[in-house]
Amino acid sequence: MSTRTRRTRLLFASALAATALTLTACNDGQDVRDEGASAGTASTPAPTASATSSAKAGGGTSDGSADGSAGGAAASSGTTGSQASSGSKGSSGSTGSKGSPDSKGSGAISRCSVSATRTTATVVSRPLNHLLLTVTNTGSKNCDLLHYPAVRFGEAQSVPAAYEDSKPQAVVTLAPGESGYAGVRLSAGDGSGSHGYTTKSLEVYFDTSAKVAAHPALPAKGVYVDDSVQVTYWQSTMDDALNW
Repeated sequence: MSTRTRRTRLLFASALAATALTLTACNDGQDVRDEGASAGTASTPAPTASATSSAKAGGGTSDGSADGSAGGAAASSGTTGSQASSGSKGSSGSTGSKGSPDSKGSGAISRCSVSATRTTATVVSRPLNHLLLTVTNTGSKNCDLLHYPAVRFGEAQSVPAAYEDSKPQAVVTLAPGESGYAGVRLSAGDGSGSHGYTTKSLEVYFDTSAKVAAHPALPAKGVYVDDSVQVTYWQSTMDDALNW
């Protein structure tokens, strides 16, 4: 055997011995731990960009999806909240404006009509030369006597003026069966009136804008009227009507 061959065998034997020593040291646990690396290889790989974005959208991990569903529930409870805003239903309790009792009572005025009333004209002894007009509601609903009556005796071309001081504080409203009153001064008690005449006919318009007149009967001998004729506003009592 040559020297070269011997040297090669020695080198090979030395290499085997070194390898054996290294393996022994590893088995004793004295060397660095490669388990870390192998554990690292078993770890979950980092999520890709698409996985990350899907997790952000709430569909990633089971925790994320729970959060997503919780958020959804919160949103849906928000819509229930918006149903509470259907408290605008409650505000449509502005139907309060429909059934508000005041709006009914204070707004509309129902004028008394000739067809649903009875009108009489009575000559009274006190005060002198006075006529009492009485309007009785014969209908089934309340009605209002507005302002003062426009009266026309015989062929008179104009209606007499009203005593402004006789204006009541409120409109005279007649319930079914109730009456309203107005006084008429026919002529001056001291004879100071002029252009007097006797008439047997009378037209009574319930106010100056009325289109239809009542025709109460006058005494058979008629009544004497001069240019001092004057009327009161409608009153709720007979005494108030004859106080002028």
